[in-house]
Order: sequence, then structure tokens, then C-alpha cells
Amino acid sequence: MFLDVVFYLAGAVLDLLWWAVVLAVIVQLLVQFGVLDTRNRFVWTVADFLYRITEPLFRPLRRILPNLGPVDIAPLVVLLLISAAKLLLGAIINSLIRSGAYF
Repeated sequence: MFLDVVFYLAGAVLDLLWWAVVLAVIVQLLVQFGVLDTRNRFVWTVADFLYRITEPLFRPLRRILPNLGPVDIAPLVVLLLISAAKLLLGAIINSLIRSGAYF
């Protein structure tokens, strides 16, 4: 029962993080194209929140990935890593079920 909670929370955190990355990319694109104005307090608050959540994930990858000019592929890599972590979480659950340690 405890493992159910742990795996559920881990999956929920990964899902929320995935959506935060997607929303951060969308908001940043809308700001860059001038659709959203960061002088608006609500827009600035949302953009700042998403930046603070996602930037610790993007920063280490931006140091490693090659500079492609205006194209930032760090969000794509983060989304792939989150998807891989979800697959790994599912594999761990299946392994525990098969071994009899998870009941």
C-alpha cells in the first residue's frame, strides 16, 4: 500500500513536470512573438513561475547540448527524459509485481 502511494506520487510529479515544460515553451513562444505582453502582471507571474520551475532542468542541458543559434532543443530533451523516467517507473512496478515484492 505504501508503494502504491510512492509510485502514484512519482508518476503525478512526472506528469506535472511534463506539462510545466510544455506550457513554458508555449508561453515563451507567445511572448517572443508578441502575442503576450510581460508588462501584464498576470502574464509575467505565470511566465516567471514556469521559468523558475523549468530552468533548473534546462540549464545543465544547455551547457552540454550544442548551440544551434535561436533553436533551443533543451525542452525536447527534457520531455524525452521525463518520458523515459515514466517508462522506467512502469518497468520497476512490473518487476516488483513479477518478483512478488509488490502486492
